[in-house]
Amino acid sequence: MKISYTKEVIKSKISEIVKTLFRKRVDEVSPQQMFQAVAMVVKDEIIDAWIDTHKAYEKQDTKILYYMSMEFLMGRALGNMMINICADDVFREALQDLGFDLNAIEDQEADPALGNGGLGRLAACFLDSLATLGYGAYGCGIRYKYGMFAQRIRNGYQVEVPDNWLRHGNPFEIRRPEYACEVKFGGHVTMRVDEKGREHFGLADYRSVLAVPYDLPIVGYGGDVVNTLRIWDAEPINTFNLDSFDRGDYLKAVEQENLAKTIVEVLYPNDNHYAGKELRLKQQYFFISATLQTAIRKYKESHGDSLKGFEKKVVFQMNDTHPSMTVAELMRLLMDEEQYEWDDAWAVVTKCCAYTNHTIMSEALEKWPIDLFRSLLPRVYSIIEEINRRFILDIYKAFPGDFQRVSRMEILHDYKVRMAYLAIVGSYSVNGVAALHTKILEERELRDFYEMWPEKFSNKTNGITQRRFLLHGNPLLADWVSKKIGKGWITDLSRMKELERYADDPKALKEFMAIKRRNKVRLARYIEEHNRITVDPDSIFDVQVKRLHEYKRQLMNILHIMMLYNRMKQDPEFLDAYYPHTFIFGAKAAAGYARAKQTIKLINSVADVINKDASIQGKIKVVFIEDYKVSNAEIIFAAADISEQISTASREASGTSNMKFMLNGAPTLGTMDGANVEIVEEVGEENAFIFGLSSDEVIRYERDCNYFPGDIFASNDEIRDVLMQLINGTYSPEDPGQFRELYDSLLVSYGGGRPDPYFILMDLPSYHEAHMRANEAYKDSLKWARMALLQTANCGKFSSDRTIQEYVDEIWHLDRISKE
Repeated sequence: MKISYTKEVIKSKISEIVKTLFRKRVDEVSPQQMFQAVAMVVKDEIIDAWIDTHKAYEKQDTKILYYMSMEFLMGRALGNMMINICADDVFREALQDLGFDLNAIEDQEADPALGNGGLGRLAACFLDSLATLGYGAYGCGIRYKYGMFAQRIRNGYQVEVPDNWLRHGNPFEIRRPEYACEVKFGGHVTMRVDEKGREHFGLADYRSVLAVPYDLPIVGYGGDVVNTLRIWDAEPINTFNLDSFDRGDYLKAVEQENLAKTIVEVLYPNDNHYAGKELRLKQQYFFISATLQTAIRKYKESHGDSLKGFEKKVVFQMNDTHPSMTVAELMRLLMDEEQYEWDDAWAVVTKCCAYTNHTIMSEALEKWPIDLFRSLLPRVYSIIEEINRRFILDIYKAFPGDFQRVSRMEILHDYKVRMAYLAIVGSYSVNGVAALHTKILEERELRDFYEMWPEKFSNKTNGITQRRFLLHGNPLLADWVSKKIGKGWITDLSRMKELERYADDPKALKEFMAIKRRNKVRLARYIEEHNRITVDPDSIFDVQVKRLHEYKRQLMNILHIMMLYNRMKQDPEFLDAYYPHTFIFGAKAAAGYARAKQTIKLINSVADVINKDASIQGKIKVVFIEDYKVSNAEIIFAAADISEQISTASREASGTSNMKFMLNGAPTLGTMDGANVEIVEEVGEENAFIFGLSSDEVIRYERDCNYFPGDIFASNDEIRDVLMQLINGTYSPEDPGQFRELYDSLLVSYGGGRPDPYFILMDLPSYHEAHMRANEAYKDSLKWARMALLQTANCGKFSSDRTIQEYVDEIWHLDRISKE
């Protein structure tokens, strides 16, 4: 779709909208009001394509993907939409004429607080690629009022405050009350038998909310296909019970309103207590039930009130374990609402449900207490009981007499519902998200299921959209690439390989690094403005930005910085030889994750000491970026020199920040974990800095229980000195014991388990050696420039366009939309 508006038309439309919305003229509006007006013009430009796309769904009777995810970390929409309709230049010119800067207007848009980490950002990249490639899809999730939280750093501590991203409204969303549906909780199961002897199940004495969808446009590059992100809000069925109020029962009077409000307030409420667990389970069921009800309704509307062929035209992709209740809820709807028999319903479910596993970490493989599940969702639980009973019979049939296998595989086990197992049993496809991750699933974590159903399993290595993280996030580099090889890379990232011919061209390498420096200056200004820390753009920007979790080993990174600092204080020759480094962190820790939050405090406490120490001549600066999100991530990725990907081998499913750094020309310093393995395969090990235990070694140490971090503490003076600084007040003089828990986790115990479960002390010497190799390599500017350019040149595999096409070809079997 070529934009139909000229510069003059855009200016006229902005003026009219400003007048209508705000009763003002253009020269009187605030930047926020101008953002609202510009957003409405862009929305008006794409609205016909949005309507036409959905008309094409119906006309072609195309197969539709429903991508089910608790998170969609979308990033700001305005700039991305302008780029995808190829209109950013004309809008920039129109705004300049009106006295506004497009970049400043984009900054008025709040990041939608619909996600937190890589899971949600992957979902957003997938939606972009689906629309760009021309496949029909809905993203399906929750319209969180406050997201997870907005992070503030106060006295070094993370403080969670509400992320009120909707305070100015969202000009791109459309409320769709015509698709509202009721979602029920609690109560008890009823059953009646009809005259033919068929049992009919229902619910009585339940509480319910009204699920109301809000639709957001997902514009593919070129603007021809506009798919939909559908996020569900919860509203009370009856807003106010006057009878209860008149009787003095004021809480009862607003009970339904409070129930609706709590379901959609925050992403991932703290589940360290029963109420938090119950709320999480409500959230999952809420958006799953609403999505499935609507999918069935829409299919029947266009197929003569019949569900015949439903499984051939609809696919539900469960993005990790959170949406795994899709299996049981679809069974409930087909049997209780559509009058299917069990076998017929199961045949439909197991042909249109697919499951992506994103982690081997136990907390992500959700297990709900049976008592909680049964009380909140009694009918769904009874269906899971029957699925489990029949599945156990299938296990016995496939593996006669193997009782231990039954115990390992059953869905209901140890008074818990194992949700990942429900997803596997009810899906026709199960995939991992990197080659190593899938191998570990098949050979270890899900081995029993792989042995039973090897045909279900496949790998689909994750990817990212180059349109967000290069074309929009790094326009200087994007323009340079387009001048060198043309614009084909925008929709075919494999074309980046053509940049290899410039790897030995000194002029091209100089241009490449000049762009990097300009991006570093931009990030340095951001840090100065937000952190009040002055950093040198000519230092090495060494960056670790991602969700904070112990297996991602931000703690190892900061311990190593402490080690470097100690060596500088003790060894003047080391200080002189060391190339200046700016270490940049960005991460949110879950509100209830005490050790992760203590790691943030440690990073900031170390920064306070090091950044003020003039004796080290500015050789190290440490920066913690507050409230890491998509909008500041784009600035960070473009400026990074080194990509820290240091998770414990075998722990990271894939990672996608590694791909974003690679796209922007930052070599990887990391372990052979997740997609790092495939990045090294593409770029060559000589163009990365690899260290640490292999996944096989980690697994072997865990199996044999023969890792003793105390031995390292006793034998390595540098490591012992650093760990002692955690408890002697070096970085916490007012409270010397402040970091005792971190110390204990490495040496004493881990919640009653073994110490240092993520092998930080084991990998620390190797990590230091890799770091020093990178520090030396950077001193050879031509060699480093070549290495950096080769990252960008070899990133083609890691486009989400490639990932989506693999899903389409091997799992979803979608047809492209034709709008002729």
